Amino acid sequence: MNWKSEFAAGLKTIAPVLVAAMPIGLVFGAVAAAKGLSPLEAMLMSALVFAGGSQFVAMDIWTHPASWTALGFAALLVNVRHVLMGASLGRKMDAFRPWQKYLGALVMADENWAMAEARASRTRLTPAFYAGLSVLFYLNWIACSLAGALLGALLGDPTLIGLDFAFPAVFIVLVMGFWKGPSTGLVLLASALASIATFLMVPGAWYIAAGAAAGLAAAFASGRLRKTAVVQ
Repeated sequence: MNWKSEFAAGLKTIAPVLVAAMPIGLVFGAVAAAKGLSPLEAMLMSALVFAGGSQFVAMDIWTHPASWTALGFAALLVNVRHVLMGASLGRKMDAFRPWQKYLGALVMADENWAMAEARASRTRLTPAFYAGLSVLFYLNWIACSLAGALLGALLGDPTLIGLDFAFPAVFIVLVMGFWKGPSTGLVLLASALASIATFLMVPGAWYIAAGAAAGLAAAFASGRLRKTAVVQ
């Protein structure tokens, strides 16, 4: 396939997620405006940070004046999963030049990462396909954040119209795309239980790291059990 067709295939793949991500971006913009950020500041945060989870956490702990140490640590804690995501996807980027890998890492989010992993499991992942996944998704997030900040007063409380569920709904769909049987269920269950327990007992965003660690441990244990079964 040529570059144009690969890019178009990436756009077609990410299109449904773009629609689902729109209300999330609008909600972020509205929350940022409610915290005192200008529409320009909300837009720049989405353009420079480009990490919905850490942006929402940052808004939760936003104060005037802002504690940059607390904000930076919260963003690091939430986004530490990107190290694992990048390591996983990097092994499938043999068709990428070094600069394309670095640029791809900068615009990597949970959604386009999941789509790229799914593509790599079926055929070779190309820079053009990944660009199709990422460029419009990146611009869509910025535009929706700006729109949300501008229209924040009109949107009102997002929970009243169900926009707050858009975020978990997208992740549920992405997770189901990786379903591989009972072993996947074990990983999800371990991650969920650890996240919930930590959320209830430990203040801050530690529940995210706890869920990730528990999921990794469950995946490792499941893999060891399968290897043992094969050997026997």
